[in-house]
Amino acid sequence: MSEVRVLVGTRKGAFILTSDGKREHWDVSGPYFAGWEIYHLKGSPAEPNRLYASQSSGWFGQVIQRSNDGGKTWGTPGGEEMPKPDSPPAGKSNKFVYDTSTATGKPLTTHQWYDGTQHPWEFKRVWHLEPSLSDPDEVYAGVEDAALFRTTDGAHTWQEFAGLRGHGTGPMWQPGAGGLCLHTIILDPKDAKRMFIAISAAGAFRTDDGGTTWRPINRGLHSPYIPDPNAEIGHCVHHIAMHPNRPGVLFMQKHWDVMRSENAGDSWQEVSGNLPSDFGFVIDVHAHEPETIYVVPIKSDGEHFVPDGKLRVYRSRNGGNEWEALTKGLPQTNCYVNVLRDAMAVDSLDKCGVYFGTTGGQVYASADAGDTWSPIVRDLPTVLSVEVQTLP
Repeated sequence: MSEVRVLVGTRKGAFILTSDGKREHWDVSGPYFAGWEIYHLKGSPAEPNRLYASQSSGWFGQVIQRSNDGGKTWGTPGGEEMPKPDSPPAGKSNKFVYDTSTATGKPLTTHQWYDGTQHPWEFKRVWHLEPSLSDPDEVYAGVEDAALFRTTDGAHTWQEFAGLRGHGTGPMWQPGAGGLCLHTIILDPKDAKRMFIAISAAGAFRTDDGGTTWRPINRGLHSPYIPDPNAEIGHCVHHIAMHPNRPGVLFMQKHWDVMRSENAGDSWQEVSGNLPSDFGFVIDVHAHEPETIYVVPIKSDGEHFVPDGKLRVYRSRNGGNEWEALTKGLPQTNCYVNVLRDAMAVDSLDKCGVYFGTTGGQVYASADAGDTWSPIVRDLPTVLSVEVQTLP
């Protein structure tokens, strides 16, 4: 019988939740890296027991941790002992350095905010790790301040894709409320040279040549809170999702609006439909039904909790516009949690499982595509990310 492994990153450590294919009873292990922020935790599709974790601390900076045994043991790629939360990492085996040469040949060291002030690019943390579909040693990393890096040696060394920041709009990118972060990376399984990324608050971008050049893909997005609501960049994209069998169809949860693209991001149309709020952070796609998508509406950008104190996942079976509330097993009174952009995932079992974590520390699971829900675990620290592995 298959095994399901749910990888959970939180404000104060990482947790690994495991079950068999019935997904009725769960074992919880952790916390790993107790006391550290784990912004993202993800396994390699090419080698399921190879896991990567983004571990950060306001005092001691960013470390990438790696496990070769499914999370039983961890270490930095250089072999240093795992650091304690009150002590700095032992080595610098995975240091990230911005490339100031850029594709244009001009150094890119500052960006300009709307008030005209210049701000230096400053590396703060890794928001998202996206392992290669075919090589366990190759991983992409989206960082704050917004940039894209890659390792090809299992996280020993990292190189920046300078062409992304070197795009002509780079110096004008603005930080969202959470910072100037590159938080979404999608690899096209049918075209190794195509990749999609999203930056808050610059927008979505695509490369068709393996990362050498990039172009904005924000036509159709409207953001009334920026000086030019139809600008090429400046849109606060919260998350993008894609079904691997249809890489040309993208779904987006924007700062406001749920959007859909039929042409790999060349243009977008709103599909918010009958949602109670079109503000939110997370969006995901059913493993076997490319037209079935999930969102968790949040009341507003000023009140980051679910509307009416009711935790509801909304599902559309026709790619948007028509949405149904999924509530069975979820709290429907006095619930004031948020679900962050990387905190939902699906498994690939026949009856697709859907999982999400909340800022209140709960991780919920549905073994029937969202019809019913139950908590796997409660009272964790704030959940920052949820990823799922389906193992044979």
